[in-house]
Amino acid sequence: MISLVDTVIEESAELGVGEVCIGMAHRGRLNVLMSIMGKPFEDVFLEFEKSNHPEELLGAGDVKYHLGHFREYKTSRGHDMYLALAFNPSHLEAITPVIAGRVRGKQDQIGDVDGSRVMGLTIHGDAAFIGQGVVQESLNLSRLEGYRTGGSVRLVVNNQVGFTTDPKDARSTPYATSIAHMLDVPIFHVNGDDVEAVVWVAKLAAGFRQRFKSDVIVDLVCFRRFGHNEADDPTFTQPVMYDLIKAHASVRTIYQRELLARGTLADADAEAIDSAWLATFDRALGVARGEYAHKTRLRPMHGVWSQFRGGPDRDTPDVPTRLPRPQLDALAERIVRWPQDFHLHSKVQRFAAELKDMYSGAAPLTWQAAELLAYASLLKAGHPVRFSGQDVQRGTFSHRHAVYTDTKSGRSWSPLYELGEGQARFEIFNSPLSEYGVLGFEFGYSICSPESLIVWEAQFGDFANGAQIIIDNFLVASEDKWNRLSGLTLMLPHGYEGQGPEHSSARLERFLQLCAEDNIQVCNLTTPAQVFHALRRQVLRPWRKPLILMTPKSLLRSRPSFSPVEAFTDGGFARVIDDERVDPAQVERVMLCSGKIYYDLAEEREQRKEGRVAIVRVEQLYPFPEAPLLAVLARYPGARDLCWVQEEPRNSGAWSFVRGCLGDALAARNLQRPLKYIGRAASASPATGSPDSHAYERKLILEEAFANLPEAARSAANA
Repeated sequence: MISLVDTVIEESAELGVGEVCIGMAHRGRLNVLMSIMGKPFEDVFLEFEKSNHPEELLGAGDVKYHLGHFREYKTSRGHDMYLALAFNPSHLEAITPVIAGRVRGKQDQIGDVDGSRVMGLTIHGDAAFIGQGVVQESLNLSRLEGYRTGGSVRLVVNNQVGFTTDPKDARSTPYATSIAHMLDVPIFHVNGDDVEAVVWVAKLAAGFRQRFKSDVIVDLVCFRRFGHNEADDPTFTQPVMYDLIKAHASVRTIYQRELLARGTLADADAEAIDSAWLATFDRALGVARGEYAHKTRLRPMHGVWSQFRGGPDRDTPDVPTRLPRPQLDALAERIVRWPQDFHLHSKVQRFAAELKDMYSGAAPLTWQAAELLAYASLLKAGHPVRFSGQDVQRGTFSHRHAVYTDTKSGRSWSPLYELGEGQARFEIFNSPLSEYGVLGFEFGYSICSPESLIVWEAQFGDFANGAQIIIDNFLVASEDKWNRLSGLTLMLPHGYEGQGPEHSSARLERFLQLCAEDNIQVCNLTTPAQVFHALRRQVLRPWRKPLILMTPKSLLRSRPSFSPVEAFTDGGFARVIDDERVDPAQVERVMLCSGKIYYDLAEEREQRKEGRVAIVRVEQLYPFPEAPLLAVLARYPGARDLCWVQEEPRNSGAWSFVRGCLGDALAARNLQRPLKYIGRAASASPATGSPDSHAYERKLILEEAFANLPEAARSAANA
């Protein structure tokens, strides 16, 4: 394997490749780190030693078999190469789409249009290659416009057993690589005992990839000598195989015999090589146990990330996100136009006319208008925008229309392609029906492009379930485990409108459970202006964390939620929105809420003509806005009731999270104000499947929210 990887790198450099991004699971990783990536031996040995700084990585870091590395490398023929081995969790194939995204991100960054200068190399196990569906998703992405990279070299280390599972139980195909037949690409099967045959195949694979910009598969047929891990005894389950392996010479022994037989080496030469390497390892081990013992294990941000930061939210101040009116007017003029020879759909023409009225101030701005304006403003300021997901060009709810389609020719065009001289690149791709693979790709892209706005949108928010491995292992934990930042934005349509269990909840509670150490941002916004400022803040602020947006469905066409143009030219992002429609001195009950239910509560209050209830919106749930929220609550000293109202069931939504955060904040200030829950009862399913039951549940929530306000006091307040 080491000979193959080394040869692919050397040969690719001869053919014009200047950067190789490598992704692999844990098997053989330490060898790749030292032999290919040039990680100092003493650094690897240090990771096996007891740390003198246990406090440095409390709750953080990762096991040595998952860590990444990078190096500036000069090949044997003098070519400069940049090599990067990506970090990887124990989910073996999760890194596969991430590598593709990282390669595409670097290609876009340097203008490598055909993929001839940056290449991906992925290393797989045989059982994982055929068994993990994300491999098929990644292969399918490889030739699509939004995701192609000019092909990858894919090495399958075929040790003929998956943990304890034999091939007959692991696949329904002749070979582990049969899944790659979907692409009609070359698949080379080579004997791992024959080092020179492996090297010859490696040259062939590198050449084919460079010439035809296509994936190439190498199936390295071999075995594992010691079982799945250091503690495993494979003779329990593969006794016949391991009787053969026990009597079989190692690759190194076989090749050494060949070299001795040819006269290439003498016995003394082989012994000298042995002695030299043992001495090198001994020296490195001594260093690791001596002067290296106090070395820090964290590396600072470098390269394109040197100007960006992670860490606590409080360490990075907010930045202005408003858009001066002259700039808004100039962008609006470009957004509402289309080419003269373009046959635009009549309904889309109407949308464009409505946008013109909104940007002029004649009508409030919709969510679509706010989004397009946010993208346009970032593009004009030089920040690329990349957007992908299912149906994102038009929008799942026909609400975005970021790309127009000519009704006669079918050609596509977007006003965001032509905003004027100096604009950055705008790309928006309707993805294949894939969440795991596509979100992995976009995460990989994001770690190469900190200056860009990169968005993945789920068709419905709960479809993020299909990408939970990427969310759990990369998105929320990459900074803590590997000191790697990402500014990826997830848009997850969320809201209870009676559409059933699978189209209501984006599982807000799951994201909040994953929140710690200011690792991500979670928002459930109530106005288009808030989305505009949140998206601009995501790029203009040098603080890089993933942004999880619970985005609307019914609110997309709800006029009460729309924002005046002044909210874009004069405003900014608000973590908490206070209630401006009540007299604080008259307020007896404060309702805290987040997202769409605010409008249900506001409508009910209007119908009841109730002036003693304040409705406060918590727009950013994490990092939890403790200071602004407490400042708002201080405005209502006479309020005897403090409630959290949500439309999700009690065991879902933000209730458990907010109760803990706000309760701790109030207790720390000796403010004994019990927080009451108002919402749906706990449920195993996210939502009812009956529209009538949904409406009834909504009615019960609103009745409880306004219950127990004395009639006499209400009459006095209204008078």
